[in-house]
Amino acid sequence: MQWRNTSARYGLVSVLLHWLVALVVFGLFALGYWMVGLSYYDPWRQSAPDLHKSIGILLFAVMLLRVLWRLLNPAPAALASHGQLTRLASKLGHGVLYLGLFGVMISGYLISTADGRGIEVFGLFSVPATLTGIPQQEDIAGAIHEYLAWGLVIFAGLHGLAALKHHFIDRDSTLLRMFGR
Repeated sequence: MQWRNTSARYGLVSVLLHWLVALVVFGLFALGYWMVGLSYYDPWRQSAPDLHKSIGILLFAVMLLRVLWRLLNPAPAALASHGQLTRLASKLGHGVLYLGLFGVMISGYLISTADGRGIEVFGLFSVPATLTGIPQQEDIAGAIHEYLAWGLVIFAGLHGLAALKHHFIDRDSTLLRMFGR
């Protein structure tokens, strides 16, 4: 498999970025869902949010790389069997996924930095708090983060179901292309 996309299939970099982001998003959702239920005395009460934030910051960097890669290395052409409505739905769906991802990450950043402290990333470096002092910043960003996270995983699940529909019902190569075939 080649590194770059071709007109017919995705390259290794696009495939790896796609599946890495998918795994991390669902992992962060599971971690976030679990950690909000921790009691005050739970030993993970501090560690889980720190882990969630650190992974979230790294995901933001990966998503910036993914957007840059997509700009420099366009996706393969749409399959000839896909009609104009399917192509439009695909473009809109991917746009919603990208906006949702960045929205959930930015809202998470705003929650974490509302008190003016930066975010420590695995003790290696700190991302400074640049936007603070918004009235009720933590609460508003928290609500946005939660709703966007739920919306993102539901929409990503629908995205996966659409890929399975293409594979099993339409019998086209949409899903196979995201495995680099």
